Amino acid sequence: MEAIGYLGLAGSVALLIWMALRGVDIMFAAILSSLFVIITNALPLADSLMNGFATGPLGAFTFAGKFFFLFAAGAIFGRAMGDSGAAASIALALVRKLGADRALIITTIACAALTYGGVVVFVVIFAVYPLGLQLLKEANIPKRLFCAALALGAGTFTLTALPGTPSIQNAISASALNTSLTAAPMLGMIAAAVMVVLGIWYLEHQRVRAKAAGEGFVPGPRDVIQENNSANLPPWYWAVFPLVIVIGLIVSPRLISTASGTLGELMRFAGSEPIMWPSISLGIGTILCLALFRSIRQTAFTTLGNGTNDSLMPMLNSAAIIGYGGVVVQTPGFQQLGDVVLNSSLPPLLSLFGSISVISAVTGSASGGLQIFMQTMAQDYIAMGLDPEVVHRVATVAAGGFDSLPHCGAVITMLTITQLTHKEAYRDTGVITVVIPVIAALTIMAAASVGIR
Repeated sequence: MEAIGYLGLAGSVALLIWMALRGVDIMFAAILSSLFVIITNALPLADSLMNGFATGPLGAFTFAGKFFFLFAAGAIFGRAMGDSGAAASIALALVRKLGADRALIITTIACAALTYGGVVVFVVIFAVYPLGLQLLKEANIPKRLFCAALALGAGTFTLTALPGTPSIQNAISASALNTSLTAAPMLGMIAAAVMVVLGIWYLEHQRVRAKAAGEGFVPGPRDVIQENNSANLPPWYWAVFPLVIVIGLIVSPRLISTASGTLGELMRFAGSEPIMWPSISLGIGTILCLALFRSIRQTAFTTLGNGTNDSLMPMLNSAAIIGYGGVVVQTPGFQQLGDVVLNSSLPPLLSLFGSISVISAVTGSASGGLQIFMQTMAQDYIAMGLDPEVVHRVATVAAGGFDSLPHCGAVITMLTITQLTHKEAYRDTGVITVVIPVIAALTIMAAASVGIR
């Protein structure tokens, strides 16, 4: 029975990836794969579906309830920026200043600045997407490469490698190992450099190839694109104002952390609400759009309603994948997986890399993989003689590699928001979020083995 359980666990991941790559509805794919796990591991059906998949700590509805306002506020703000022409105005200004061919680099830098400032990935996707659409249109670059650029800036080096990043991945490792967010700074800088250099090279190489092949920008059915000659475009300095305010509000708890009085109380509230505060900030940004841009005032309720609808599918698709992970972690095979790797004859660093990679791959989540790894295995590797700071940085970077297989919740969310399929966009995203981070992890493992910290 144990062998069947292992096969069922591996088979469910393969089934989920196979269906995702063939465009099968991801919610159906997640439920079917969860049932496959439940049957092959002889788990109780009702409890596994209700408590594991639906309402448990890693349940789909737990996730959807926790992030509902963030998804809704982000989609509404993105719709307001698009419908008003603000995103088009900013894009045109950037193109005039930097050139249309720099669109992918602009996207990467913008996303990296946001995530390193503490903005969660979901907010970054919603905030940057309307701007990215206009940049892609001006440069005539395929949307699949925008996904890869977004993933590079928002989902790689700023989440796992750069010293001091406030990301949940870095915070999980620091909390569990009693290290700082800047643990093993040289290793972090090396990993970040590998990801940035290889990522930018790949994006530019693919952009040139796409241009030579005549492949250009094709908008999705829900994309809002303003014409370049539209007389209703607001001036760029007014267009950028809501975006600056949103970003400023989101990062303000870190910038004004020592304030006193009413402002201090507000900043303490903001710092203690990593989900609700960005949602409020995005709501304020939407109100500013309505106040500044006359073109959407008369259709305000239509814009707000459309934005709310835009948030539903990304949220539900992500929730379904999270629910699948909630079922997987209940299986005996998953719980025994760590023992198998720990008791192998591999060198400690290579064993660590294998452990966190497999856990993150199965759960489809770097943060989920790190939480499980830090709770169950990290101290064993320290007992083998590894420096806690090295364990922190190598595990964090490695968790950001195989977590991004096709069933990863963040990948599903990004593809749903950008209205692309795995077949259209995952190859480029996979190179950026899987292949390159794995190369970075192996590089810093080699550096750590010669004493670099």
